[in-house]
Amino acid sequence: MKFQIPSALPGAASARRTLCKCALLGGLLVGIDPCAAAQDVYWHQRVSLFDKLPVSETDIVFLGNSITDGGEFAEMFGMENCINRGIRSDVINGVRKRLRQVTDGHPAKIFLLIGINDVSHGLPAEKIASNYEQLVKEIREATPETELYVQSVMPINNDFKRYKNLVGREDVIPALNALIKEIAVNNGATYIDLWGALADESGSKLRREFTNDGLHLTGAGYQAWAGAIVPYVKEEPAHDATLLLKNKIE
Repeated sequence: MKFQIPSALPGAASARRTLCKCALLGGLLVGIDPCAAAQDVYWHQRVSLFDKLPVSETDIVFLGNSITDGGEFAEMFGMENCINRGIRSDVINGVRKRLRQVTDGHPAKIFLLIGINDVSHGLPAEKIASNYEQLVKEIREATPETELYVQSVMPINNDFKRYKNLVGREDVIPALNALIKEIAVNNGATYIDLWGALADESGSKLRREFTNDGLHLTGAGYQAWAGAIVPYVKEEPAHDATLLLKNKIE
């Protein structure tokens, strides 16, 4: 069966805005950010679901934030053991809090993609990398037999002017990626550089055809990401694996 990439759900953004508005009064009364509260609700919903879906030793786990959350990996790779453990807006320490849901199952592989939301929170690359290293060490200690693939933080494109907290933070991402690469090497993980597969001709921005908000991926973006990692997922020669994926998606 061919992988058909659906268009983005038309009501997703408005639904989130509505949820934030509905939380506004209560949030103001108790002195919290209602949108943050709404995200906290979603985080716990996903975590409670993952509690009911234990990971097994044959699973390939995709672990991360909203970019991972939006991926249909089992369909993209034609492998039922590819499972999604992404939660939108998650940060490194959020993944650490729920890590045992993954590591207790000792999966075959983990593909980790996390850090862009930490960048948006204004943290310096060194602080983010420190938290990141703790996460990687915890994975390594909990399930040393698991093959760990550490993916670079993806490029962004602030031409869309959607995410104000990422404006002026573009240079933090390459600096963070350099540190993440060192962390991977020092902890026996495989580093996967996604930049070349996703960046535009300038080498500094996410390609416009891969996003509609400057951060998250469209179908074409997911196809490009999948093409970059399929040799590690399927353990096939890069040119053969990319051709297989291309035929499946098209």
